[in-house]
Amino acid sequence: MNALNSDRVGSRPHRPRLPAELTSFVGRRHEVAEVKRLLSVSRLVTLIGVGGVGKTRLALRVGMLIHRSFPDGVWLVELAELNNRNLLLPAVCDALRIDDVSTRPALEVLIDHIRDAHGLLILDNCEHLLPESASLAETLLHECPRLRILATSRQALGIVSEQTLSVPSLPVTGRALTSPDTGVVAGDAVRLFAERAEAVVPGFIVTEDNRETVERICRRLDALPLAIELAAVRLRALSVTQLLARLDDRFRLLTCGSRTVLPRHQTLRALIDWSYGLCTEPERLLWERVSVFSGGLDLEAAESVCAGDGIARQDVLDLVIGLVDKSVLLREEHAETVRYRLLETIRQYGHERLIASDGEAHVQRRHRDHYRDLVARADREWFGPDQVAWLTRLRTEHPNLRAALEYSFATPGQSAVGLEMSARLRHHWIVNYYLTEGRDWLDRGLAAAREPTAERAGALWADAWMAVMQGQSGQAMSMLHEARTIADRLGCRSVNAYVALCCGMIAMYAGDADSAIRYYEDGVAAHRATGDREGLALGLIWLSLACSFRGDSKSAMAYGEEGLAVCEASGERWHRAYVTMALGVESRRQGDLRRAAELERRSLRFHRELDDPLGMGVDFEVLAWIAAAEEDHERAARLLGILRTTWRLIGAPPSGYGHLAGCHDECVSCVRTALGDRAFAAACEEGAVMPLGTALTYALGERLATAAGSDGSLLTRREEEIAHLVSEGMSNRDIAAKLVIAQRTAEGHVEHILNKLGFNSRAQIAAWMGQRKTSD
Repeated sequence: MNALNSDRVGSRPHRPRLPAELTSFVGRRHEVAEVKRLLSVSRLVTLIGVGGVGKTRLALRVGMLIHRSFPDGVWLVELAELNNRNLLLPAVCDALRIDDVSTRPALEVLIDHIRDAHGLLILDNCEHLLPESASLAETLLHECPRLRILATSRQALGIVSEQTLSVPSLPVTGRALTSPDTGVVAGDAVRLFAERAEAVVPGFIVTEDNRETVERICRRLDALPLAIELAAVRLRALSVTQLLARLDDRFRLLTCGSRTVLPRHQTLRALIDWSYGLCTEPERLLWERVSVFSGGLDLEAAESVCAGDGIARQDVLDLVIGLVDKSVLLREEHAETVRYRLLETIRQYGHERLIASDGEAHVQRRHRDHYRDLVARADREWFGPDQVAWLTRLRTEHPNLRAALEYSFATPGQSAVGLEMSARLRHHWIVNYYLTEGRDWLDRGLAAAREPTAERAGALWADAWMAVMQGQSGQAMSMLHEARTIADRLGCRSVNAYVALCCGMIAMYAGDADSAIRYYEDGVAAHRATGDREGLALGLIWLSLACSFRGDSKSAMAYGEEGLAVCEASGERWHRAYVTMALGVESRRQGDLRRAAELERRSLRFHRELDDPLGMGVDFEVLAWIAAAEEDHERAARLLGILRTTWRLIGAPPSGYGHLAGCHDECVSCVRTALGDRAFAAACEEGAVMPLGTALTYALGERLATAAGSDGSLLTRREEEIAHLVSEGMSNRDIAAKLVIAQRTAEGHVEHILNKLGFNSRAQIAAWMGQRKTSD
C-alpha cells in the first residue's frame, strides 16, 4: 500500500486537492507540453516569471491534465498568504490532509506520510520564502524517491537537478481562432482578451475592423494575462479605441514620454495604478484596507475592519460591489455565503498603498480585533445548534486567524490577547486537527504573557488537554498544577473543574479508573454548580466510559443518558456524538449488540457531519468489535483496515482512548484466528484502501447513494442526475447543454461529486454508477 492516497480514509472531501477552473484556460499549448516533458525527465520543475504572467494557472492546468499519472495525488500548496517561514511546513501538511497528533517534528511527520507516495506537489509562489522552499524541496526529493515537485516562483529555487521554464507572455499574433463567426485569427493574447471581454460585454467579438486595436492593447500590456484580464473589464465603460488611448496616455505619463517597450513589472504596475486611479476615493480606501486579510474575507469582516475614517459602514456593500465590478475583488461562493479575495499582485499593491498612508498598524489592529470578537462568539456559541456552521467558518478563516495571532504576538503589549484567542480556539485546534499548531500558539502565548491571570489559567488547561491527547501526560500535569494554583488564588471554580477533568483523563490513560472517576465526579459537580453545560457534558462522557471500563453498567448508562440529555437540550452535536459512542461501548459490553451498533452508527453520522477524523476512528473501532462479536469476521477485518488507515493519517491511536487498547487487541486476535492470517490480511487491505466516502457508507451499512436527506446519504438529487450523465460519457459542456445550466455550474457539480465520493476521476464515477445499477 502506498504511503498516501487522495482516495483514502482520512482525506477531507470538503476541500479539493486542486481548485476548479473558474474561467476558460486560453493558449499555453507549447508551455503545457514542455512542462509535462520536463516533469517526465526531472523530479523538480520550477516555472519562473514576473507577477501576472500566469505561472500559477499554468501549473494548475498541468496538474489537472496529468493527475492520473500520480495515483497518490496532486496537491497544491499556496504560499502567497504565508507571512511567516515557520508556517511553511504546517501549510504543506494541511494541503496533504496530514492530521498528526504526535509531537514529532513536522518535517519528520511529512516525510513519513509521503515517503513512498507517487504524487506531484505544487508549491505556488515560492519567491518570498525562497530559502525555506528550496530547502524543503531538496529534503523531500531526497527522502521521497517517487515524489515530483512543480514550483512557481519569480526566481529559480537554485537546487541541483532543478529544471526551470521561463513562462513568457502570451503571443499576440498567431493562428488561434478567436471567432468562428468572423474567421479572424490571432494570437492567444487577443483570444484571451476577446473571451474576457465577451464576459462583460455580451456579443463582443474580434473582427477585422477592431483586431489591430485589440492587438495594440495587448502589446501595450506586454501580453500579460493578468493585465489583459484587468483591461478587458474596462470595456464595460469604454470602447476598444478609448481603452487603447487611455492606456497610451497612462503609460506615457509613467515613463516620461518614452515609447520604448516597457518592462513587464512596470507595465503591470502601471495598469494597476490606472485601475486604482479609476476607483473612487472610498473604493481606494477599501482596496488598501482589505489587503490586510489573508485568504479572503466576507462582507461582515469588510464592514467591521474597513469602515470608518472615510468609509461609512452602510456604504461598504456598495463599495465591495464596485471593486468586484472592477475585478479588484474576486467573488467566490462558499456554501451559503459569499467571500471575496484579492489576487496576490493586487493585494500587494493595496498593501503598499496602505503602508505609504501610515494606515497599516491601525487596520491590522482592527483586523485582529474583528477576529478576536469572532473567536469569542464561536467559543460562546460552540455548545449549541450552530456548531457545524462555526467549525466550517473557522476552517475557512484559518489564514486570517493565523494573521491575527501573529499580529498579537509580534506587537508589544498584545501577547495577552493572542493567548486568550489561542485558548478560545481550542475546539478549532482539536476538531479541525490543528493540534500541534494550536499548542505552538498556546506555548508562544504562555511564554510571552506570564501574568497569573484567569486567561492564563484557561490557556494552561486548554494546552494541557491537547497535551494529553498527544500522549504528553507529564507536560500536561505541570501545566495543570500551575492552572490550579492560579485558579485557587483567583477563585476560578470553572478552571478548577476543567483541571479536574484533565487529571481524570491522565488517570484513565494510566488505567486507574477509580482515581479517574473521582476526578471526573469533582469536575462534574463543579460544572453543575457553575452552569457550564459544555464542561458538564464532557465530564459525563468520560464518567460513562470510566464506569464502563470498571464494569459499573448502571452508572455508565446513567451518566451517558444524562450527557445525551444535556446535549440534546442545547442542540449540540460534537459532545453528543461522543456520548452516543460511549453508550455504544457500554451496550456492546453488556452484549446488546444491536443497540450498540445502532448507537455507533448514529455517532459516526454525527462525526461525518462534523468532519472529525478522531471521532470517526473511535466509531470504526467499536463497530469492528461489534462485528467480531456477531462473528461477521470479514466485516470486522475490513473495519480494522479502515481504522488502520484512519489512525495512520492522524498520527496514532488517540492517547485519550488508550484504556480501550485491550478491546482492540482482543478483537484483532479473535478475527485473525477466525479467518486465518492470509484472509485476515486481505480483508484488512480491502478496508485500508477504501475511499473515505465508501468507507463511511460501508461502516454505516448504507447504500452507496440515494437522494440527499436526513439519513446521511452522499449525493443530492441534482448530483445523482449529473453522475448518471457522467457515466454515459458526457462532457461538462454536454451536461450543461442537456440540463440547461451553465458549464461552470456543471463543472462545480462534478467537482462536488468527486469530493463526496473520494474519487479523483470521471472514470471512477462511471464505474461506481455501474456498480449501483448492477446492485439495484
